[in-house]
Amino acid sequence: MKLLEFKIDINASKEKVWNTMLQLETYKQWVGAGWPGSSYEGEWKQGQALRFGAPGQGGTYAEVRELSPHKHVHLEHTAAINADDSLDRDSEMAKGWVGTTESYIFTENNGKTTVTVQMKTNPDWQEMFDEGMPPALEKLKELCEG
Repeated sequence: MKLLEFKIDINASKEKVWNTMLQLETYKQWVGAGWPGSSYEGEWKQGQALRFGAPGQGGTYAEVRELSPHKHVHLEHTAAINADDSLDRDSEMAKGWVGTTESYIFTENNGKTTVTVQMKTNPDWQEMFDEGMPPALEKLKELCEG
C-alpha cells in the first residue's frame, strides 16, 4: 500500500466544511468534479457501511471505522462493487482495492479549515487519485466559500 495525501485550505468553519462534504447533494457535486456521476448510499456513522460509485459503473464498498463529527472520518474499503451492483472481494481488481483506507481530517484555525485527505492504497490506483482528488477538493472549497 502507498500513502497519498492531499490538503486544501477553505475559508469556512469545520462544521460547514464537514456538512458540505458529507451531505448527499453537495457530496455529489464536489466528488463529481473528480469522478463524474459518483454518489454514495448509506449513513456516515461509525460501524456503518457506505456504497460509493456511479449507477451501472460499479464502485467500492467501505466501512466507517472511526468518526468524530467535524474532526475526522476514517473509512476502510472491504469490497469492490460490480456494474451489476454485486459485491466483489475475489477478482484481481477487487483484491487490489480491498484494504484501501481513506481518512479525512478537519482542522480549523481562525475560521479557516484545512482538510487533509490521507489514503493508503494500492499503487495501481495512485494516478486515479492524483488526477481526481485535486479538482474534487477545489470544488468542495468553491461550494463552502460560495
